[in-house]
Amino acid sequence: MLAAPVLGVAAATAALVGVQDGVLPGRAAMHRALGWTGADGRIPDIATGPIVSGSFVSKARGGVRTGWSLIRPPHVTGKLPLVVTLHGRGGDHTTFIDQLGGPQFLAQAVARGVTPYAIASVDGGESYWHPHHGEDAGAMVTDELLPLLAGHGVDTGTLGFHGWSMGGYGALRLAGLLGHKRVRGVAVASPAVWVDSSGVSPAGFSSAAEYDTYSVFHRQRDLTGIPVRVDIGREDPFYVAIRRYVAGFPASAHVRSTFTEGAHEAGYWRRMLPAELAFLGSTLAG
Repeated sequence: MLAAPVLGVAAATAALVGVQDGVLPGRAAMHRALGWTGADGRIPDIATGPIVSGSFVSKARGGVRTGWSLIRPPHVTGKLPLVVTLHGRGGDHTTFIDQLGGPQFLAQAVARGVTPYAIASVDGGESYWHPHHGEDAGAMVTDELLPLLAGHGVDTGTLGFHGWSMGGYGALRLAGLLGHKRVRGVAVASPAVWVDSSGVSPAGFSSAAEYDTYSVFHRQRDLTGIPVRVDIGREDPFYVAIRRYVAGFPASAHVRSTFTEGAHEAGYWRRMLPAELAFLGSTLAG
């Protein structure tokens, strides 16, 4: 009998941590069982193009060895525009390849007539792609990864950004920093964006001041001139914040958004990838 209140407190604490990180434990499974999250995206059964991988020691990340991969569509030669995809918390540069099926979805997109481009993925740790706890994964992308990739047959002056969860936030932030003269488009799924500092993940923001410095919530105008696509499922913990984020764009902004069935999970991100890759291809055309 005495254990019951203790267990209740433990469950409440776990739920609070889940809310702060944007993922309530068990929520997706429960809603999936109820049929609220929609069908999982399936990786296409299609031949992929070449993938080149490597690593470097990142000064921006405090000397951490950082892995990366560059994915090209099959049967396409010559210099290609580049999309940089940023992983969510707990992922790395292989997540887009192994869990989301990025190479297959890219091959499918190009086979369907989407403008060919390459996609780069990179290890970003868990610092939310901004200066945090002694590293800056965002600077790693702009100052280290892009110069490195310039020697691999891609045009790093013609960019798109993609990301999911933590990486969705990072993609919005980096696209805004680089601006429309360099970034042609950004497409994100389930971006980890909070309305204010009161409920943010402590893994990504150490203080209200850090949130205020690096939040994208009130900086939609940084993306002026950049076509933006934002996808989020109605069962996603970030859903309310993202509805408000999208509504905060100026009326003249080029923003496409979808609010459909889906949770904060890989099945949803795979389902949205074909539309997101097609969108990015349309922004990179010409």
